[in-house]
Amino acid sequence: MASEAHGAETGGLVFHPMDQFIVKPLFGGDTIEWYTITNATLWMGLAVVAVILMMVLGTSRRAMIPSRSQSIGELAYGFVYKMVEDVTGKDAVKFFPYVMTLFLFIVFANFLGLLPMSFATTSHFAVTVVLALLVFLSVTILGLVKHGLGFLGLFWVSSAPLALRPILAIIELISYFVRPVSHSIRLAGNVMAGHAVIKVFAGFAAIAVVSPVSVLAITAMYGLEVLVAFIQAYVFTILTCVYLKDALHPSH
Repeated sequence: MASEAHGAETGGLVFHPMDQFIVKPLFGGDTIEWYTITNATLWMGLAVVAVILMMVLGTSRRAMIPSRSQSIGELAYGFVYKMVEDVTGKDAVKFFPYVMTLFLFIVFANFLGLLPMSFATTSHFAVTVVLALLVFLSVTILGLVKHGLGFLGLFWVSSAPLALRPILAIIELISYFVRPVSHSIRLAGNVMAGHAVIKVFAGFAAIAVVSPVSVLAITAMYGLEVLVAFIQAYVFTILTCVYLKDALHPSH
């Protein structure tokens, strides 16, 4: 606040691109408890509502000549189904509803975060870490239940020379437990970086000399972020399929 006042007095430009990621209580107040409804809660709820509207209400009146909502729903269904089948195998199709839910939630959360005055929920590690941990725990439990101690074959590279296998096993074990970290940081980092850059260019748009360049930069960045919003959801989902494949077929 002091820096903003100083900037206003001196006529300088002061903006804080990271302020857009601050979680705030939706109904006022400064204290956030576990039960407090925040701006993050609101926009995650809107993402869930958007998924329901498209996949349930949008396809409730199915017809041979599909409506727009039905076409989008069928396109998303076919896209994710083929991804699961191609990457993980036909025996993983039973897990398609879970993968489909993840994909749709992340896609809608990313796109809703691009709306003016919205909140990008997937820019927060608290959100992406929960999603990544759910995937990590699910595939680990699945692998142990399905294969027992045979699941440890995932860490034993039998094709490597015998002397190197213990070293490779340690490396594989470390990389396995790092998965939820990389899985979550990739999504949150890309979303946060894009929104921060857009905010920076928006701040420069207030300067008359730089304004035309800033507007062009914002337009280009916004178009790129629309693409990133889909790509990051795709990457998160396809990595989920890869991890699921490891749980179903753990041997190297």
